[in-house]
Amino acid sequence: MKECDEDAAMHFAFNAGYRNLDHGRYYTHLLTSTSTFLRTEARPDVCIRYEYPDTCFFVPNATTSLETVLRNLVFQPGDVIICFSTIYGAFANTVKHLSQTTTVQVKTIDYTLPISDARLCELIEGTIQELKKGGLNPPIAIFDSINSLPAVRMPFERMIEICRRHGLFSCVDGAHGIGQIPLDLGELHTDFFATNCHKWLYVPRGCAVLYVPKRNQWILRSTLPTSFGVHDGFVANFASLGTLDDYPCLCVPAALAWRTMLTWRSRKGEEAIMSWMQNLARKGGATVAAILQTKVLENEGGTQGDCSMTDVRLPPHPAETVGDGLDGRMTATVAGIVSVTVHSDAWWVRLSAQVYLTLDDFEHAGRSLLEVCGSVTQGEGRMGTCSGAT
Repeated sequence: MKECDEDAAMHFAFNAGYRNLDHGRYYTHLLTSTSTFLRTEARPDVCIRYEYPDTCFFVPNATTSLETVLRNLVFQPGDVIICFSTIYGAFANTVKHLSQTTTVQVKTIDYTLPISDARLCELIEGTIQELKKGGLNPPIAIFDSINSLPAVRMPFERMIEICRRHGLFSCVDGAHGIGQIPLDLGELHTDFFATNCHKWLYVPRGCAVLYVPKRNQWILRSTLPTSFGVHDGFVANFASLGTLDDYPCLCVPAALAWRTMLTWRSRKGEEAIMSWMQNLARKGGATVAAILQTKVLENEGGTQGDCSMTDVRLPPHPAETVGDGLDGRMTATVAGIVSVTVHSDAWWVRLSAQVYLTLDDFEHAGRSLLEVCGSVTQGEGRMGTCSGAT
């Protein structure tokens, strides 16, 4: 058995002193993945032909998953895709492109964090009703399990039920889901669910799973790109998407096995991992906020922080100091990296808890952020968003 803390860190390839406080963006994988890679390369033809499971639908990433779903739908005049203003940037570009090349329209639900779960559910249900009342047809709604930036947990379970009740397909961007929060896809009854195994499950990049219940598999007539299995049924269709490095998918069983060995406070496996990370995220976020004399992004019910990432407000800065540069300064100061974003007229830093981190790492990050923000205020550098943060 292994404890969640520095003991777990020994199983990752970090340099000494490196503090990976942005696992949600750059993630990492277990050292044991190397043995799987060597086994695959020792007999590549055997591995590719005979050792793939026929019950999993693997794709390179969650972006490919959502693209596959949306580009298989046949839109009619009056159709409207519903999404939230915090939708992941690549997905926002996808729906925008579809609105430019097909008859579909896009309805973006604007909102400001923090916000209650009940209000979010009211917004999506009210939007559906408003569109239908206006003679439009929303066939699908896209929403997160956990937002990327700012990083907050969404009431996606209730949103799935709202979509089902109103006859919409629910498409959940669960990129940050698997390995971070409990997921029972059979119980969720969602129509499409995409999640990245290379983020919180500790497998190499890129490896994602697209869940499609049997009732909806007829919709996905083609992969993205279309390949050789297009006429051979759902599973065969996704068996080969061209020349890809498929070995990350073969590392999933080893990652799952390693996770069962972790312990914390008499908990084991997934329960230990998720409890440790969520506890550390809450305590770490509060610690950094206290050092910066700011606050953590959270709603009154405390539900948006039910994940392993936390958002801490940065001290106010003059508008002219906002630009690019925080990443590099933090790398030099913290021996790590962070993601920042603007929301509700304020700068927020996203920090990721992990099994290999402790509260000391968050305290170090807080002191470093205070130093960096102080130097920015004095005009020694500029802060900015991280384009492409995930």
